[in-house]
Amino acid sequence: MTAKEIISAQNPVPSDSESIVGPTLDFADVSLTLGRTTILDNVTFQVRPGSVHALVGPNGGGKSSLIKTLLGQMPHQGRLSLQWPTEPGTIGYVPQALEFDRGLPMTVDDFMAAMCQRRPAFLGLSKHYAAAIGEALERVGMQDKRKRRMGALSGGERQRVLLAQGLIPPPQLLVLDEPMSALDEAGIRVFERLLSDWRAAGITVLWIEHDLEAVGRLADHVTGLNRRVLFDATPQQALTPERLLTLFSTHPRSLA
Repeated sequence: MTAKEIISAQNPVPSDSESIVGPTLDFADVSLTLGRTTILDNVTFQVRPGSVHALVGPNGGGKSSLIKTLLGQMPHQGRLSLQWPTEPGTIGYVPQALEFDRGLPMTVDDFMAAMCQRRPAFLGLSKHYAAAIGEALERVGMQDKRKRRMGALSGGERQRVLLAQGLIPPPQLLVLDEPMSALDEAGIRVFERLLSDWRAAGITVLWIEHDLEAVGRLADHVTGLNRRVLFDATPQQALTPERLLTLFSTHPRSLA
């Protein structure tokens, strides 16, 4: 569902700017094997603090598995470290989709209460979180649908609610797993505005995305992953026809 946790790093690095609050992420020779299948093969790249870093590649290429290693949900070999500019902060996670029984009488407020507060959801929103939840829903354009059942929402509306829960508590690192997959045009505009806000706030964003046109417009840096890193560059350098053909081929070869 969601993963919000505080991760400490030994040797925090100083920030280049007082406005940067997000960490540097270092993946060094990260490998993952399940049975006889290699999921990740010596993955090495860095996510700069306060940047929007996109992770692209084919289905089954290891993108979601890499995210799960970051969130501590899968074992791995190699080194994965977070270096915070000051003290360790909060990680927000937005999954690709929400699996639940659509017949449940669970409203948007109920879902937000279950995800964002310690108080049981059936007791309603706590005063401590009510304002933050209201603000998060306002930011994603769902304030007027707080009493709607989650099962009655469209796929794009549910995705907006998932974006809202990723904002509580305010994160310094955001991990996004294909957040645009179900969004309509209005939802895409909301997401693009949020990306701009996160960048301005110095939050580090690691963003899995299939929409390469959006990545080209919105990301600061792009890593191509198909079991191993095939390229790691700016969008202009990364999203060339040759690199993309290699990335999405069945048997990719490394590109300098």
